[in-house]
Amino acid sequence: MAEQGKSRGKSLGELGLTAQGGRNPFIAGLAVDSREVRKGFLFAALPGTKIHGATFVETALDRGADAILTDAEGAQIAADALARNDAALIIAVDPRQTLAYTAALWFGAQPKTMVAVTGTNGKTSVATFARHIWSELGFEAVNLGTTGVEGAFQAPLHHTTPEPITLHRMLSDCAAAGVTHAAMEASSHGLAQRRLDGVHLCAAGFTNFTQDHLDYHATFDDYFQAKAGLFSRVLPDDGVAVVNIDDPRGQDIAALAAERGQRVIRVGRLPLADLQLQAQRFDATTQEIRFRFQDQVYLVRLPLIGGFQADNVLLAAGLVIAAGADPDRVFETLPHLGTVRGRMQLAATRANGATVFVDYAHTPDAVKTALKALRPHVIGRLVAVIGAGGDRDRTKRPLMGQAAADNADLVIVTDDNPRSEDPAAIRTDVLMGCPDAIEVGDRAEAILRGVDALGPGDALLIAGKGHESGQIIGENTYPFDDVEQASVAVAALDGGMA
Repeated sequence: MAEQGKSRGKSLGELGLTAQGGRNPFIAGLAVDSREVRKGFLFAALPGTKIHGATFVETALDRGADAILTDAEGAQIAADALARNDAALIIAVDPRQTLAYTAALWFGAQPKTMVAVTGTNGKTSVATFARHIWSELGFEAVNLGTTGVEGAFQAPLHHTTPEPITLHRMLSDCAAAGVTHAAMEASSHGLAQRRLDGVHLCAAGFTNFTQDHLDYHATFDDYFQAKAGLFSRVLPDDGVAVVNIDDPRGQDIAALAAERGQRVIRVGRLPLADLQLQAQRFDATTQEIRFRFQDQVYLVRLPLIGGFQADNVLLAAGLVIAAGADPDRVFETLPHLGTVRGRMQLAATRANGATVFVDYAHTPDAVKTALKALRPHVIGRLVAVIGAGGDRDRTKRPLMGQAAADNADLVIVTDDNPRSEDPAAIRTDVLMGCPDAIEVGDRAEAILRGVDALGPGDALLIAGKGHESGQIIGENTYPFDDVEQASVAVAALDGGMA
C-alpha cells in the first residue's frame, strides 16, 4: 500500500528518521509496494518470509523514490542500485517497527480512545461488542479487524491487522470522520510484524490461546510470544490489561502485564477474577448470566447463543471500563448487544423449528467450544458441517475433525477454502479425526444435506467461514456465503419458508 501527501509532505526528521550522510529530504508519501511508489516517496524495503523487499529498491528508485528504509541486509542487497542514486538511505535494526512509527507520525490522527484485543479465538466478537457498548453509551465508535471497519465509519480491510500504512491511514480517516473510540483485533501476524507499533492504546485484552497458525510461527511458543507482544511492547506501562484468566496462558499474560506496572483486570470464572462470571442459564435463543464486579453482583439477560459469548461480552465490558467508562452504565448496555456477523449467527429456521447457525470456528478449540456452547440450547440432535482451509496449518485438521466428532451427533466434512491444495486431500486430513463422518466435497451440497438432516428440536452448526462472502479455490475467489446458503437450503426443503 502507498500513501501520498496532500502538500509538500514531511521531512525525514519530522518522521523521526535519520538518513546516512545527514540527508533530510521532504517525503511526498510512503509505500511498501514498489509499484505504488511515486516521485518523492519513501519506500520501505522490508525483509519477507520468501524474498527481501530490497530486491525491489531499483524499481522504487526508477519510479522516483527519494528515500529508502531497510535493514543492513537490505542495504547490502540494494547496494549497487543505491550507489547509482542519491536517495536518502535509512538503515534500521527493525525496519518493520520503524515503518509503523513513521506511518503513525505521517498520518498523525487516531481516535482518542483505542483498545486492542488478541487471542486465538474471540477477537472479532470482543472488538465488536466493545464497539456496541460504546455506541450504546453515545460515542462514535468502530471496530477494526477480520470483518473490516464497522460502526460509525465503514471500510473493507484485507487483513485482520493491516500493514502500518493502511492501518494508520484508516485510523486517520476514522478520526477525521468524528470517531472517538476504536477497538482493534491484534493478530499474531500483525504483532510479529510490528504492525500495531505506533497505535496509541489505553487498554489491551487477551481472550485465549490454542493451536493455530503453526504454518507461520515456527513453534507454539513463538506463536504465544507474538501475542504477548501486545502487552510487553505495544501497550504502554500506564495501560490496562484485561485478561481472561480461565485460560492457563492468560495467567502468564496477567503476570507479564503486572511486571510492567500495567493495571490488570482479570476476567473469568475463577474466584480471583475481578470481573467474575458466576452462573449462566440458557434457553432457545438467549442466556441469563450472573457476574460480580467490585463486590457487586449483576444479573443480565444476553440475546446471544453460546456460553462462550458471555466470556467475550465480559472481556469487552472490561476493556470499555478500562478505557474509562462507568461500570454500571456499561453493564446496563449488555442486554442490547447484537449478534456479531458470522459468530454463532442464527442463519435460518426450518418449518419444524430446527435452527441453523453459522460460526467462524476454524481451529480445533473453536470447533469444540462452539459445539459445546450450542448444546445447552438444543433439545434434539446437533449436526456439524466442517472443513479446513488449504495452505494453512495442516496439523490442526484431524484435531478439528475429532473436536466435531466428540461434540456433534452427525458430522459432515466438506471444503472450506482449499486455496492451492487438493480439496480431497484436505478432507482426508480432517476425516482422520472423524472417520464416521459423511464426506461431501461441494460446500453448498453439504449445507443442504445438513439442513435436510434436521428434525424438530435439532440444530446445525456450519463452521469455518463465518462472515466470509467468498470461497477461495486455486487462485480464484467464488461468491459463497454460508448464511445465504443456509437460507437457500431451508427455502428449498420447506417450500419457500426460510
